[in-house]
Amino acid sequence: MSFWKTYNIDTTNFDRFFVGADTLAKRLSESTAFYANNVANYPPYNIRKVEDNKYVIEMAVAGFTKQDIELTLEDNKLLIKGSTKLESNPKDGDGASYLYKGIADRSFSRAFTLADNVEIHNAELMNGMLKVWLEHLIPESKKPRKIEIETKE
Repeated sequence: MSFWKTYNIDTTNFDRFFVGADTLAKRLSESTAFYANNVANYPPYNIRKVEDNKYVIEMAVAGFTKQDIELTLEDNKLLIKGSTKLESNPKDGDGASYLYKGIADRSFSRAFTLADNVEIHNAELMNGMLKVWLEHLIPESKKPRKIEIETKE
């Protein structure tokens, strides 16, 4: 069940309250539907704010290589998918079999909805952590500005 239904929130009438926010309401509805259907918590991740307008998504992907991970951006949705060749093979690359396998290497898919003016700067994989660097670009027209008051005599 989605967040909105759990708390009995009707998203169909958001446009009554927010002028021009119909796409935002649609994204909220789509995002909650996606997360309600994909409640898996693998792999774990963090979202950190590193500066005023800069963020990083950190995802623990131990056992995955650069070739095992795919990042795509479509319609403001960042999709991170991973799959390894070892999933169906009980033996490691050196021919040894596992006595116990506690490190997960199963396929995964995670989606993040980005605001219109968020850009992905780069992604890096180091020591089992995938980091995706994002920046929220604020156009000049949206930045706070002082408006002078004229006096008429």
